[in-house]
Amino acid sequence: MSTVTETRASIDGEKFSRIAFTAEAIELLRKLWGIHGPLMFHQSGGCCDGSSPMCYPAGEFRTGGSDILLGVLALEDAQGQGLGEIEFWMSKEQFEYWKHTKLTVDVVIGRGSGFSVESPEGKRFLIRSQIIEFPTS
Repeated sequence: MSTVTETRASIDGEKFSRIAFTAEAIELLRKLWGIHGPLMFHQSGGCCDGSSPMCYPAGEFRTGGSDILLGVLALEDAQGQGLGEIEFWMSKEQFEYWKHTKLTVDVVIGRGSGFSVESPEGKRFLIRSQIIEFPTS
């Protein structure tokens, strides 16, 4: 796997990152940001492509009390200038299954869900997971 960029921790009391993005995912996010503006991710764990991370224009997918913010990516352009932040949300129900994993968002060739903004690019985001023990402090 390529170099990864860690997200800022966002769960109360945690000081470690649960989400990372590969360089390929960052490159695609820069392109998508240029097309759609600010972005967000949500992973529901539902049927069909629900087990894949879905990328939406920020605010297009409504989050609420049944979701948890797992991390925030500070997206920069190729010159290191800040573009903005991308939140990564997951349903609380799905988080119960994945709470012992480190998740890395990657990109592969192929079409995922028609609802996720990368679909027309002929690529799709996917999650690579690694079971780890997170620090307790």
